[in-house]
Amino acid sequence: MSTLIEVQNLRVAFPSETGMVEVVKGISLSVGNERVGIVGESGSGKSMTGRAMMGLIPPPGRVTADRLTFKGQDILGQPESKLRHLRGMQMSMIMQDPKFSLNPVMTIGAQIGEVLSFHGKFTRKERHARVIAALESVRIHDPERVAKLYPHEVSGGMGQRVMIAMMVIMEPALLIADEPTSALDVSVRGQVLEIMDDLVRRRGMGLLMISHDLGMVSRWCDRVLVMYQGKIVEECAAGALDQAQHPYTRGLLASQPQLDETRDVLPVLDRAMLEGVK
Repeated sequence: MSTLIEVQNLRVAFPSETGMVEVVKGISLSVGNERVGIVGESGSGKSMTGRAMMGLIPPPGRVTADRLTFKGQDILGQPESKLRHLRGMQMSMIMQDPKFSLNPVMTIGAQIGEVLSFHGKFTRKERHARVIAALESVRIHDPERVAKLYPHEVSGGMGQRVMIAMMVIMEPALLIADEPTSALDVSVRGQVLEIMDDLVRRRGMGLLMISHDLGMVSRWCDRVLVMYQGKIVEECAAGALDQAQHPYTRGLLASQPQLDETRDVLPVLDRAMLEGVK
């Protein structure tokens, strides 16, 4: 398995009244042609890690790393003009909620076609054909009609499928999915995950899935990284997540409600116990 993206000692910081505050604190990881999950509570640094890997932390945010490469190419040293072409062509990121990611005044077909116009030279006929094919690839059964709709005219699940189609239309090598199902009903969540899994497997892509849902990543990923307060505190095979040893991971697992729940009160994380735990 070849390495797609490699990160060593990644740090992300933002200015505050008392100086720079680090939200990602020296993490190291690599992703190849595999499915990797990053889990942790809100504020643990998951999304900032994904954005930093895509070069999407604008000033005054500061990103430093001993190494941050994609296919051996330095990301930190690239000008924004080259990063824009790397994003979409080789790396793509699905944001959390399509309602805030799609342009409300452009049709769905026009928005997906804009990706093709930016990254390649296609005739109008070729661009339309590829847009329709991309919508079909995410199991939209009437792509001609959907391409003419505006984002407010589709459901949350349909909007998320559109976002996936837009991000994979150039067949990138790496897909970063930031809470791709957080805005979806349970009934369509599994469908969207199946679509993503099918695309990743069929096209041989690498997937970095950022999520709060431990059960989801244990099912759909190959290995899992657990983040706490800007650091990776544990890594394990997805199938062995229930055997994790770090107190923070054990706390996350214990706080999940179960269908056959018999406890009167769900346990919460003991922050005092976590202080000083590596």
